[in-house]
Amino acid sequence: MVTFLPTGPGRLADVPSFDRAIGGAESNVVCGLAAAGHAVRWVSRVGTDGFGDHLVETIGGYGVDVASVGRDPVRPTGVYFRTAGDRAGADHEVAYYRAGSAASAMSTATVDPAAVRAGRVLHLSGITAALSPECRELLWELTEPRPGRPLVSFDVNHRRGLWPTAEGPRVLLELARRADLVFVGEDEAEEAWGITGGPSAVREALPEPRVLVVKQGGRGAGAFVSAADGGGPVAPTRRSRTGQGPAPLGEVPSRSVFVPAPVVDVVASTGAGDAFAAGFLSATLRGLPLPDRLRHGHLWAAAALTVPGDLAAPPSHDHADRLAALDDRAWGTLRLGPGWTRTGATPEEVRTP
Repeated sequence: MVTFLPTGPGRLADVPSFDRAIGGAESNVVCGLAAAGHAVRWVSRVGTDGFGDHLVETIGGYGVDVASVGRDPVRPTGVYFRTAGDRAGADHEVAYYRAGSAASAMSTATVDPAAVRAGRVLHLSGITAALSPECRELLWELTEPRPGRPLVSFDVNHRRGLWPTAEGPRVLLELARRADLVFVGEDEAEEAWGITGGPSAVREALPEPRVLVVKQGGRGAGAFVSAADGGGPVAPTRRSRTGQGPAPLGEVPSRSVFVPAPVVDVVASTGAGDAFAAGFLSATLRGLPLPDRLRHGHLWAAAALTVPGDLAAPPSHDHADRLAALDDRAWGTLRLGPGWTRTGATPEEVRTP
């Protein structure tokens, strides 16, 4: 969708002008991955309007394959407006205009399943599930356990304002249980599912995913990994005893890893969760160890946190690898501010004095 960012602080009612940008959980992730050199495809629907042209051209400009993006001649491209404040702030406002949009018409009839399943990883978001019953049916089909299914990554992305009914938390939980890799915030799990016992309680509620990443804001993030999986690089989904789809990984114990987040001088928080997912997925595709995947997630999130819009250029592989390789003491001294991703910056240049 097209995002309109305010040119100054204040209520939506008081902001006189906005700058146009692009937004959307899945498109944010693929743009980040493409900017880092991964081969990615974005599958969606936009209108035949100028906003749709802008989205396709801009996302394609990142190096994303947009050949499978449908153009809807009847429905418009979705848009949303937001205030400049932090999303967690009481004064933060978001106005979504997505009901009846082209993306809400995605369904098993309008999306090519072969185009969606062609990659090593299929990344989905709970935001798509909120757009319409047809979108929910599509995600249910794409998460169906079946032979040859790509690794399914699912970011819960609970947005209460997008759900027309109270069924959202139940739908998101069911979809998460069908995925191989799940991203969810600790606060998000409490809001959606009433889970108050911390990350371990989230894992108890979601034993099925091979990897469960629980984000804890500025404190850091932890990953629970099925003992049978080991957290290795992307591999064929482990099958159940019947051979039909992923095994019920609640039957095996989990191990967990926690990585604290570096200190970040935040400019805006929007898009940080998508950047974290992209960084974690990038490190997963590269076969990096689980702690490094979490560190790369934090670094990519820090890149997004230090720019005003939804999208930020991720750090280069070499730059992120140098920082991710720091020992625990040095990692704990990092302080990242605007411009830290510039080419050639060394760990010493971004470290707290």
